[in-house]
Amino acid sequence: MKTSAQQLLFAEEPVALAPTRRHESLTFKANLSLGRHGWLRLTPAYSRHLVEEIVRPLGKRDRVLDPFCGAGTTALTCAEHGIRADTVDINPFLVWLANAKFTAYETSHIEEAKAFPSALRLAGSNGNLWHPPLHDIEKWWHPRDLHALSALFAAIKDAEVSQPARNLLISAFCRVAIETSAVSFGHQSMSFKPRNGEDGMVDMHGPANLKGLFIKRLHEVLDAARTPLDGSLAHAYLGDSRRLHEVLSGKYTRVITSPPYPNRMSYIRELRPYMYWLGYLSDGRQAGDLDWQAIGGTWGCATSNLTRWRPDPAAPIPFDGFLDMIGRIAQRSSILSQYVHKYFEDCVRHFRSLARVLAKGAAVHYIVGNSKFYDVMVHTELIYAQLLREHGFANVTVENIRKRNSKKELFEFVVSARFSTSSAR
Repeated sequence: MKTSAQQLLFAEEPVALAPTRRHESLTFKANLSLGRHGWLRLTPAYSRHLVEEIVRPLGKRDRVLDPFCGAGTTALTCAEHGIRADTVDINPFLVWLANAKFTAYETSHIEEAKAFPSALRLAGSNGNLWHPPLHDIEKWWHPRDLHALSALFAAIKDAEVSQPARNLLISAFCRVAIETSAVSFGHQSMSFKPRNGEDGMVDMHGPANLKGLFIKRLHEVLDAARTPLDGSLAHAYLGDSRRLHEVLSGKYTRVITSPPYPNRMSYIRELRPYMYWLGYLSDGRQAGDLDWQAIGGTWGCATSNLTRWRPDPAAPIPFDGFLDMIGRIAQRSSILSQYVHKYFEDCVRHFRSLARVLAKGAAVHYIVGNSKFYDVMVHTELIYAQLLREHGFANVTVENIRKRNSKKELFEFVVSARFSTSSAR
């Protein structure tokens, strides 16, 4: 006899349920104390615990795909359970971060990184140190903190250590950089703290204390790196989720992923401080161009590009009432209507490509959130359910898993299905 969860998974029609799971365990907050998962905070990330529920029945013959890598939660969780997993992201920083998490660090790598702070001198550093060309950088760091960070980054860059050891040092540096900044994560997206004091300092550590903070964060990173992990099990690839077949080979038996939601949250915007420090961004135009390439991106020039975007007749959205929904949004904002339309057109292209890399019978699980623009609800979960049916999937279900910390109508769902090429339209 099937359990209620199994009945939900194999139901023929989507069923929207009241959220039944614990709130905190399903968000990024659940990852912060979980070893490598907590190396770097990414607010839109989802929980390792949720992935574990789906991964638990899998075995060594399974091959998992996460086509929207983010912080690498899916693939890392799979590797921790001895399951092969590949993941893809269009953002090169996220690909670097994920592969750094997936690495099997040798004792020599850890000892190299551990020894690095012994010769580190941040106080009294002279000369013109490089800092990233981040616009209005004084909003991010007080000059004294920025100088210390620049000295720390230069020391890491020039250190005579192996690349795995350097990746560990950079991971700790990223944590220190965000902790000493004026950034606040009290809202859904990143914002800035109000400045305190006559000199405008915000949580200013100074060179000596910044070194102490770095050592503390480095020890946390190294403790997680000591946990045994088979480095051959997980890999992150740089690529476009709308063209998965161009970067992946073989057939996957399971998909576990959480794509960007249609809510205008820009991953590029959230990741700017790290991406500028590590050289993945050098100016605002580059940031906007990358966001335009990403599904759901609206940062910088990505927004202005929307005014010129037009739907592709070859990629219609097969959902009753979709164009009516777009029209109602357009009555209040034409650019937002374009944004929503393009988001789901990109999803169509994603599912077309996904079908080319799946084994028949593969199970897929998409963690998505609905959205609201003015008074118009965008039922992302139902649109995903229909897109899956149209692209070769059957046994589609929708489970409401939690209430989100924003508008009262917004929830998070798991949309699940089985790949069956005979059901493609």
